[in-house]
Amino acid sequence: MTLLLVTVTILLFFSVPIAVSLGFASLIVLQIEGIPLITLAQSVFESLDSFVLMAVPFFILAGNLMQTGGISKRLINLSNALVGWFRGGLGSASVLAAMFFSTMSGSSSATTAAIGTTLIPAMEKKGYPKPFATATVAAAGEIGVIIPPSIGMVVYGLIANVSIGSLFMAGFIPGLLIGLSLIITIIIVARVKGFDIVQNQSKREWLKELWRSFSDAFLALLMPLIILGGIYRGWFTPTEASVVAVLYGLVIGLFVYREITWTDLLPIFSKSMVTTSVIMMIVAYTSIFSFIVTKEQVPQKLGEAIAGFSDNPIVFLLLVNIFLFITGTLLEGLVTIILVTPILAPVAAHFGIDLVHFGIIMIVNAAIGMLTPPVAVNLVVASKIANIPASKLTRPVLLYLFILTVDVLIITYVPVLSTWLPSLMK
Repeated sequence: MTLLLVTVTILLFFSVPIAVSLGFASLIVLQIEGIPLITLAQSVFESLDSFVLMAVPFFILAGNLMQTGGISKRLINLSNALVGWFRGGLGSASVLAAMFFSTMSGSSSATTAAIGTTLIPAMEKKGYPKPFATATVAAAGEIGVIIPPSIGMVVYGLIANVSIGSLFMAGFIPGLLIGLSLIITIIIVARVKGFDIVQNQSKREWLKELWRSFSDAFLALLMPLIILGGIYRGWFTPTEASVVAVLYGLVIGLFVYREITWTDLLPIFSKSMVTTSVIMMIVAYTSIFSFIVTKEQVPQKLGEAIAGFSDNPIVFLLLVNIFLFITGTLLEGLVTIILVTPILAPVAAHFGIDLVHFGIIMIVNAAIGMLTPPVAVNLVVASKIANIPASKLTRPVLLYLFILTVDVLIITYVPVLSTWLPSLMK
């Protein structure tokens, strides 16, 4: 097991792709231990033979269709109409827009890209410092993997053998908590720093603008109701829901909003295929990694080691949060979930921790990793949109990281936030 971890670490250090690193390291271990190499091929193909895993490419495609098809733009306009009337409202609108968009995309980086293109320049025009506006969009984007549907939840549920429907339900309240904490932070900073001066607007004008934005975004708002409502009502599975999301996004963007043309479809499908192939390669080669981890009884040994240190689940969860925070600085969020779940989920079960609650803890930590350099996918996406070096975002990012750390501790030690809604399904 030591050889496996050392080899993977060295390969990652030299910027070898994650999937190649996992596959090559596993190949070396299998060869040394005399395990037939056909095991690698069998494990890789069997891991991809999953109905649940089919949801990943469809949710990715749905997100790209919504981003191109005008749905994200209408959600941004509605968010701005709802909260843009007070100081700090435009920054708050970026968080609210991310919460809306996350109910459809399932991806943190896609959410950041969808809202950042419009809102970073808009915030800058209203007096927001460019680094703060960029960091705000990056922080808001992380909600994309917390409020369902979430690609990370699909992958975690598959690996940990946990109901994906329950995970989807569990993500709502933590996602709302994080969104509210970010909005409060933005309002306070805007008032203290004195930016985002709001022009006077009569109540009648505001209601008129709100109604216009709501009417324009009505079909976009129906999408999460159809997808999530269908899952929870038992009309279709999460995988089938992802197909419904693609069909709905295609019809709305192509025939209703008419912002997708037939010539746009090939680039949209190509982009989705490339993203899907990267994720699927990582999932495939993680299967053999998981095989070796299980064979070496790593979860059992880790559980015994932690129990020897402390048999208190509170201490265990604190150690998990610290470990995931460190891991999140080095690995992309989905990769963290894929690599760590086979090791930590059995240990969490050993401590009597609900695996749905534990999954939300992992998802939120992985989302925070989108803001922690050097990987920091959301920061990279947002800084490219704003055309500003990521190094200039340090101060506002540290503020958001502090708020998010408080959030993750609340989510960790108040499990009812994650377990209450799933309990209503039983």
